[in-house]
Amino acid sequence: MARTRTALLSVLALLAGLLSLQLGGPAPRATAAPAAFTHPGVLVSRAQLDYARSKVQAGQQPWKAAYDDMLGSSYASLSRTPGPRAVVECGSSSNPNHGCTEERQDAIAAYTDALAWYFTRDSRYAKKSIEIMDAWSSTITDHTNSNAPLQSGWSGATWPRAAEIIKYTYDGGWPGAGRFATMLRDVYLPEVINGAATKNGNWELVMTEAAIGIAVFLDDRSAYDKAVSTYLDRVPAYVYLTSDGDLPKPPADSSIDTEAEIIKYWQGQSTFADGLAQETCRDFGHTGWGIASIADIAETSRIQGQDLYPKIQDRLRYALGFHTAYENGTAVPSWLCGGSVKKGLDQVTEVGFNALHNRLGISMSNTQKYTEAHRPSGTDNYFNAWTTLTHADNPS
Repeated sequence: MARTRTALLSVLALLAGLLSLQLGGPAPRATAAPAAFTHPGVLVSRAQLDYARSKVQAGQQPWKAAYDDMLGSSYASLSRTPGPRAVVECGSSSNPNHGCTEERQDAIAAYTDALAWYFTRDSRYAKKSIEIMDAWSSTITDHTNSNAPLQSGWSGATWPRAAEIIKYTYDGGWPGAGRFATMLRDVYLPEVINGAATKNGNWELVMTEAAIGIAVFLDDRSAYDKAVSTYLDRVPAYVYLTSDGDLPKPPADSSIDTEAEIIKYWQGQSTFADGLAQETCRDFGHTGWGIASIADIAETSRIQGQDLYPKIQDRLRYALGFHTAYENGTAVPSWLCGGSVKKGLDQVTEVGFNALHNRLGISMSNTQKYTEAHRPSGTDNYFNAWTTLTHADNPS
């Protein structure tokens, strides 16, 4: 009987496999989206905001210095005039730059004002955030040229953070919220939801961060699930672990599959170690953007009750430790990038460090030294902003 049952199960498994092939591939991953989304819930939750606000009100550090830094920046200026464009054209390295800088920085300003509103309860900041978001949602129709997907990722990762805080905490009303949602769905989501498998990993990761944030604001479970699937494929293709084997994993749905192509994609690096990233030998700046999005996406998933940290925590931990070690002064070995790296990780470690070290109790001495030495984090003027204020030692 046992042998008959085993044979039957084998036949059923074979039939399931054949059916999968007929339908175009393996069965999709289990649904990742929550039954109901938590708001505000893109990168920061209400509990996190309340915790940070209490620290600022008590004058405690590093939150007070981070708050003063934010409020004193040009992004928090109540006299700021938004500069929307109908078509934002961004070529390679933002050349040409027709609205690229204005869009990214207006998105950061909207988020800055939303945070300022929450911390001060001064409605002028909420109104300024709304003014900026309304200006863009009433104007923009498209992104063009080669950097359109990346530009959409940078700005699209920031807009939902601002919109979530305003829509769900400001009681003064936002009549244009529906139009803003339409902008995210029609202008940004199509540019980012399908990823960019053959581009450097920071592209696809920030595009995925934008897609997940937009999905939360839109309560779009399908877009959320698709973005999570892309994320779970991309993270292993961006950060190497020795358990991967002799070579890193190639990006899903790409033509990068031979040893020579993989080494070329990894900037010519042919020796691999835990935490090495696909762009390490390009420079630490672009690598830092990829690491930041890995952490940001996991943080949003945790707020949404579908915690992705357990799935990516080893890669994130090793990536942070690997790069901060060299930022802290460790000598670069000859096998790594020909013995020379271009440092400049920037202020991208706070979210991941807090999640892994403070919440999960993982020892991260290199990352801790680097993070604490770079507080308070400001903004990179692209999509990272004010993470010391929102995430430093934040248990919520």
